[in-house]
Amino acid sequence: MQFTSEQRLDDGVLEREFTLGEVPGTLWTPESAAPAPLILIGHNGGLHRRESRLVARARHSAANGYAVAAIDHPGHGDRPRSATDEQARADLRRAMQAGEPVDEIFESFVGPLVEKAVLEWRTILDALLALPEIGGPVGYSGMTAVGIRLAVAEPRIAVAGFFAGGYVPRAQREEARQVTIPLLFLLQWDDEGNPRQRALDLFDAFGSKEKTLHANLGGHVGTPWFEVEDGGRFYDRHLK
Repeated sequence: MQFTSEQRLDDGVLEREFTLGEVPGTLWTPESAAPAPLILIGHNGGLHRRESRLVARARHSAANGYAVAAIDHPGHGDRPRSATDEQARADLRRAMQAGEPVDEIFESFVGPLVEKAVLEWRTILDALLALPEIGGPVGYSGMTAVGIRLAVAEPRIAVAGFFAGGYVPRAQREEARQVTIPLLFLLQWDDEGNPRQRALDLFDAFGSKEKTLHANLGGHVGTPWFEVEDGGRFYDRHLK
């Protein structure tokens, strides 16, 4: 892991850019010298790891005593996008706008993304936990499909918060039954891109004995800020 820049922010958070192989990322850590528990933030939809809502969540968590890391998934942010990926995104948008079935398009695009992203996250996690300022335990927050696979494949993930998506690859819908860690599931009730019933069915499928569903009115990007604060209390219960 190579750190390429750093700056100390006005909320007492140290923000550092890094690379590991071809994967770019950002790490936010608190001022405290004590090793901090770690939260991994995942994203989808072609977003950059420095998308404003993601950065706000990361800085809020770091200011409250967590190390927080985000990476650009394959084909996202600063990473190159293949012509195939761009066509799949365009096909997906067109089908959703037309009200046509999107499952097969989604499978062909998101399925391979999940496989690559989880392999990269596990390598990143090895490097992060080797840093003296990070002591674990580890939580995950973000994209549901990646989070399901990571929670099943990576025993160091102790708790997870998912942003509910009705469209999850078939493999992850089956794997949901194997997720047994404490879980917070956020659902936007009017999310135009994620069928509500499928999201509710996915929540029901999780094998966790402790799982909580928070549903709010509004579209995909309308999650209220108080859910970040509630999420902080959720992570505090399990990681501190």
